[in-house]
Amino acid sequence: MGSTIVDYRVLPGTRAAVGRAGVHSVVADRPPGKSGGIGLGFNGGELLALAVGGCFCNDMQAIADETGVTIEDLRVKVEIDFGGQPSRATDVRMIVECSLAGGADPIPLIERAKAVTTIGNSLRQGMPVEIASA
Repeated sequence: MGSTIVDYRVLPGTRAAVGRAGVHSVVADRPPGKSGGIGLGFNGGELLALAVGGCFCNDMQAIADETGVTIEDLRVKVEIDFGGQPSRATDVRMIVECSLAGGADPIPLIERAKAVTTIGNSLRQGMPVEIASA
């Protein structure tokens, strides 16, 4: 399937970081007053939740295209719990509301997306994370 590469750099004059992937960017920061954060962007937990939900939404749209159905409305809410020392994500819950054209049942589409979603499956199955200095 290939790889994805992103690059983060500190935003000058702040302790926030700007992440880039091609022409797209996102700002990562801490909440105001926490470890120098000023709330310019999402914290890491929010970025993780956005990745889980965004991947699922993309999968839903791709499967809808493959199966010839039209999604009229799609809403995905992701909640992640954190705990432990060191802190880590302990639970992820996602609630999906979907309506299809013609009143078709969205459950088969949701179940298929649940089975193939890349980020969700990566978290469920775990993966090694290598961190090295340049």
